[in-house]
Amino acid sequence: MREKIEALMAEVAALSCNTEQEIEQARVRLLGKKGEITALFDEFRTVAPELKREFGQKLNVLKNTAAAKIEELKEAASESQAGGAAAFDYTMPGDPVQLGSRHPVSIAREEIVNIFRKFGYDVAEGPEVEDDWHVFEALNFPPEHPAREMQDTFFINDSDNPVLLRTHTSSVQVRAMEKMPLPIRIVCPGRVFRNEAISARAHCIFHQVEGLYIDENVTFADMKQAILLFAREMFGAQSQIRMRPSYFPFTEPSAEIDVSCNICGGKGCNICKGTGWLEIMGCGMVDPNVLEASGIDSKKYSGFAFGMGVERIAMLKWQVRDLRNYFENDLRFLKEFETSL
Repeated sequence: MREKIEALMAEVAALSCNTEQEIEQARVRLLGKKGEITALFDEFRTVAPELKREFGQKLNVLKNTAAAKIEELKEAASESQAGGAAAFDYTMPGDPVQLGSRHPVSIAREEIVNIFRKFGYDVAEGPEVEDDWHVFEALNFPPEHPAREMQDTFFINDSDNPVLLRTHTSSVQVRAMEKMPLPIRIVCPGRVFRNEAISARAHCIFHQVEGLYIDENVTFADMKQAILLFAREMFGAQSQIRMRPSYFPFTEPSAEIDVSCNICGGKGCNICKGTGWLEIMGCGMVDPNVLEASGIDSKKYSGFAFGMGVERIAMLKWQVRDLRNYFENDLRFLKEFETSL
């Protein structure tokens, strides 16, 4: 035991620790419940009676010396930390923080809206949770129309006038026709929802910008000119459009709009699938039934409406292949659009 005490005394004298964690580990190893010095006190019980006085004194000196050494190391560590804090230069620049980036959908939506603002259009918004009247009934959707079925629409309840998540921002147009004074010239940007399988070219959540112009003597030619001007502002001054007959319950006549491919100049490439054209929106003259449903005299007033998917426009503008990239918030993807700001 004498050799053990002397060895531990020498170890305590030479003990050196730099951090509070190392000091605590040394304390536990020497003075903890299962520490080396504590173990010697347990062993002291077996010492012969005539030697207890000698070894008892040496053990007490060892224990007190170890405790004092631990306190000394703690004080030194505290002073070192205090000195380090005092020496810190608060004028030094902080660590760089990686900033986010504007989302391409936000950039495209803002650009679309700003183009129509230059044409004299105001911006109108409405609720995303809507009723059947504003989403379907007032827009001339017959009761048997497929868009009323659950595979297309997220219904929140089932009643005489069901509440649902809007499937298009046309509901904002209805609210505008009900409340705004004529003439009306608005664009309606917003988020819409449809119960569709998520893929590279479809999602259950997407964004639209729809437009509405109602006044006396508004013609199909006015609509064509407005859309042509938009296409040239959005895709380049050389852009051309073509109109293909289509069907929408709320417009008659109706058309799908294609713009000449801004990648190949209309010659045909893999982006336009060799056709030289890219589909960008649907449009048409507002159906008289829609005007009458909102209290507008269809014999005096006429108008046109159009609607486009913002993700679709962004995909065409920046050649994004997979629509799902818009929803993953990958900074590597988003930072590619910083030059578009």
